[in-house]
Amino acid sequence: MAAATKAAAAAKTDEKPKANVRQSRTGKRPIDLAKGVSASVKDGSFSVTGPKGTLSRKVPPNVKVTIEGQKIAIAPGIDGRDGARFQGLARALFASMAKGVTEGYVRQLELVGTGYRAELKGQTLNLALGFSHPVAVTLPKGVTGVVPPESKGTLLILSGNDKEVMGQLAAKIRAIRPPEPYGGKGVRYKGEKVRQKAGKSGGKGK
Repeated sequence: MAAATKAAAAAKTDEKPKANVRQSRTGKRPIDLAKGVSASVKDGSFSVTGPKGTLSRKVPPNVKVTIEGQKIAIAPGIDGRDGARFQGLARALFASMAKGVTEGYVRQLELVGTGYRAELKGQTLNLALGFSHPVAVTLPKGVTGVVPPESKGTLLILSGNDKEVMGQLAAKIRAIRPPEPYGGKGVRYKGEKVRQKAGKSGGKGK
């Protein structure tokens, strides 16, 4: 009996403690909500509401979301690298949502080229980009556009609370007429540096 007790005690002593769950360096940082902003998790969806509206999206797999007051904490739901990856992903998504409903996002596009102009009619954006007819783009719900009069149609300012939607819309408009590498004509992000190629020389000197 005593021998059995000693063997059990030895086996218990030999057990290795469970390793700590691996966490993302970014994902483990809590998200601070601004005053007047609230968040909730229900039926697997994360929602956040603020001055700029409400955003919702499905919670990524293998994470645990805890909301206490004005802080959101995200922890991995599984051990290993995958848990840390999903933790970092969820933290990045939720932080951008919180910023979107608090401050919003702005994307600015410049139209460079003779006769290139942008015109807004409600939620319809008409672009003159050197084609035989204007190109119409419908702005998604929650996105507003402004063409400052002083720009004479060469500057488009887009505003919205969803970072993903804003990025996709700006990329879609830019793709209609990307900046060409010789004259630089086309649609570009404001401040974007377009790498231009040197044109072919007319002839070589003898």
